[in-house]
Amino acid sequence: MKMGTALIYDEEMTNYKLLWVDPACKIEVPERLTVSHEALVKSGLADRCVSIPVREATEADILLVHSEDYLEAVKKTPFMTLEDLKEFTLQYGDVYFHPNIYHCAKLAAGAALQLVDSVMTGKVRNGMALVRPPGHHSMRSAANGFCVFNNVAIAALYAKQKHGAKRVLIVDWDVHHGQGVQYSFEDDPSVLYFSWHRYEHQKFWPNLKESDYDSVGKGKGAGFNVNVPWNKVGMKNSDYLSVFCHVLLPVAYEFCPDLVLVCAGFDSAIGDPEGEMCASPDIFAHLTHLLMNLAGGKLCAVLEGGYNLTSLPQSVCQTVQTLLGDPAPLPVNLDGPCQSALESLHCVRSAHRLYWSCLKHAAELPNSDISTKRIKLAEEEEKSEKEIEEKSVEEKVWPEPSKRVAPPVRTAAILPNGVSCPDGCKRFSSSEDPDPVIVNKLRESFLKDADESDALTTLSSLIALMEQMEKNEICNGLALVRDVSMAMDCVVQQAAAALCKRILVVCVGDVVVPCPSKEDGTTLLVQFSNKALVEQQRKYYVPVCLKKGCSDVSGFIQAVLGLLLPLGYEYDPSLVLLVRAPESGLSDSVWQQLTGLLQGLAQGHTLVLMQEGEKACVAPTTSSLLGDAAPCLGQLHTSVPEDVEMLERLRQTLQVDWKLLQTTAPQTGGGEER
Repeated sequence: MKMGTALIYDEEMTNYKLLWVDPACKIEVPERLTVSHEALVKSGLADRCVSIPVREATEADILLVHSEDYLEAVKKTPFMTLEDLKEFTLQYGDVYFHPNIYHCAKLAAGAALQLVDSVMTGKVRNGMALVRPPGHHSMRSAANGFCVFNNVAIAALYAKQKHGAKRVLIVDWDVHHGQGVQYSFEDDPSVLYFSWHRYEHQKFWPNLKESDYDSVGKGKGAGFNVNVPWNKVGMKNSDYLSVFCHVLLPVAYEFCPDLVLVCAGFDSAIGDPEGEMCASPDIFAHLTHLLMNLAGGKLCAVLEGGYNLTSLPQSVCQTVQTLLGDPAPLPVNLDGPCQSALESLHCVRSAHRLYWSCLKHAAELPNSDISTKRIKLAEEEEKSEKEIEEKSVEEKVWPEPSKRVAPPVRTAAILPNGVSCPDGCKRFSSSEDPDPVIVNKLRESFLKDADESDALTTLSSLIALMEQMEKNEICNGLALVRDVSMAMDCVVQQAAAALCKRILVVCVGDVVVPCPSKEDGTTLLVQFSNKALVEQQRKYYVPVCLKKGCSDVSGFIQAVLGLLLPLGYEYDPSLVLLVRAPESGLSDSVWQQLTGLLQGLAQGHTLVLMQEGEKACVAPTTSSLLGDAAPCLGQLHTSVPEDVEMLERLRQTLQVDWKLLQTTAPQTGGGEER
């Protein structure tokens, strides 16, 4: 990966704490920051990052979002007595003040701005700011929810003002709704704000009607505010991935941001007393990875919530390690979204179908009995306060995330003589003579002519490369081959037989593919083409026939995000085989996006096959395999209607077998009820 990952942290931001008894605020402690930073240091991740010094935000910076009266009021807090501070705090909700909090709040906002400066000027590719106090609840003239200044909102306006960013995406995966960010941009079409949050039909803090799915923005900003309300606790990895694949990513790619800001709150992770969710820390590796090809890789994560001192540092480490470019871990516990999540997903997609072409095919709003609105709650609200107070919270236990080990070699290439190997990529040739048994099998199955020594060498090298990937000595690879169909068949047979692996085959273009002979799950094949394919769709064979073929960027990306990624995550392969047929019609930038996104699967073990004539595509392909961000695609136009209808029919058919393709919760069932 070119450039580096910034880490911004200053111990000074731990130098304030609650000075009186307040049950609502007792969980916001300095240790939140120290355990997160210590985990990064202990794991060696901090040393791999570029350390950026913190600066205080100036008054001009703060006034980008906050009123002058509010700033002047907060400026007086360092000189207040304890009683004055308690009195000052009472005018705001769920927040506390301390003589040092104004200084720390300026550092927190300034850290976010330092990160934006570093990313937008190219000093680093991406980064994370560990800050305190958090920011996303803070409003123009009010502190709120532990937040004094709205760090990310300030950063977004700063990026537009100083660096000329025309479109900024803010992804808020904190478990609370960042109403302060929403209020800052609800009429601004240049900032797309996405938030999922515990809501429970408005019973969960901050208890706002405008946190529901139908608050989509105002005026010119209509459609640029996306709220996903969680109406039950216990959401899992599948629920989070479903919302990314079926709402956030399609809208984000259509929006085409110049910068991605993440309100990185980890109270949405398992074990958190506020969130009560069940998503494991490793899911944040995948969420981060899925955002890293937007905006040319310019991604700034800024810490928000997170109150479990075990899952918080684990989640921070997963996020930073992914920003550094290490392969994502294998996804775990992908058992499909629950019914409550599907109800919310259905409502959000329906509410935004007027504003985003990628959602025009979404189902209409559901009838009231599965709506996320406050309905049929009178009997629940009659429960005594005593019953609610006595509700016990089951303590969650989860395994520590597995150690993520990056292979010694990131990318290896099998290339014909005369084709140069790109920088950072290792030319691959097997150091050992091929196994005679394998040679004989290759000759019998694929090489009928005696004079096929070059092809035999290439196929043998492919098998050796796969074995190196299986041993995690090489992460991914690329091969230019004479006959891409033959090479694909060879890899599939070898993976299924000798390596006993589950292999996801993604074929782009019109080429004869080796359809899975058995529906045993060892191979899942997805083929993108502009020709009606003879083979019929089955569980493990998915033909995607696009009217304009792969040259229609909008239709292709929509199919990748809403169909291929959910299939890939649920299938959970050990190897991804990505095949580019000759004259596929796919542009290099779209190909790079596809290559980058698929590396979130199989711990990054991706093998790319291309025909020898595709020499010009070697450099962009290896760039993506090495972890460089794909070029932006521009704001996407409306897809061909026939393709939209085809994809929806295909998704409807496949969702019987693949739960991550579901986007609605039928009244007769749907997702698993939790």
